[in-house]
Amino acid sequence: MLYCEALFLNLNLKLFRILILNIYTMKRVVLLTLLLVTLVASKKPNPKTYYSQVYNVNGVEAYILAEPVRPYDIVLGNDKTLNFTSLLTGGLVNNSISTKVSKMISGVVKKTAAEGLKIDAVIYTSGKNITAIKFTDEPTDETLKKARVQKLSGIPVFVMSEPYDDYRVTSDKGGGVKMKSLITAGLINNSIEEDLEKFVKKMKRKYEQGQIDALLYTGGKKVQGIKFK
Repeated sequence: MLYCEALFLNLNLKLFRILILNIYTMKRVVLLTLLLVTLVASKKPNPKTYYSQVYNVNGVEAYILAEPVRPYDIVLGNDKTLNFTSLLTGGLVNNSISTKVSKMISGVVKKTAAEGLKIDAVIYTSGKNITAIKFTDEPTDETLKKARVQKLSGIPVFVMSEPYDDYRVTSDKGGGVKMKSLITAGLINNSIEEDLEKFVKKMKRKYEQGQIDALLYTGGKKVQGIKFK
């Protein structure tokens, strides 16, 4: 009888040890899994935010595919009527993008002036979305004309603005793409984004291969690939 009790107790102890070992092993597996997940998450690159200083066009700041860092109120745009096509009076799409921007902003300035409205800047984000704005604060040396740059198909595009980061043009001859080589006909009411997308597609492989970090358009009919220092 005593032997049976001892055997039973020994068996229970063995089972208890196996249970404890299994629990310990499971804890180690869970901890290792959490550690691996943390390491993978920490290695995932955070998308960099690029900043630029925008140009003045027709007396107002022009945020083309860019968002001001300063707070503002919307004067015209979004729910308030401001039509892209009506601001452009005619011509061919192979006019430069800067000409389109100038005509667009000129139309906005005339419309707001006619309605007795004061604006500080115009924002063009995508498609045919235009917003006339007035800033609600005073600019500082850090915030004056400063913008967060948008990306097209994953590539930062600086349009009529100067990057904050130091950069170099990848090549004097091969670093740019001329508009005439990409666009031959069409109406001027093509959106500015659609025009720029043509350059982006042309330069996409260079971006994927690490030859360029962004595209820069300052005026005329050429977009350049740039590399940050």
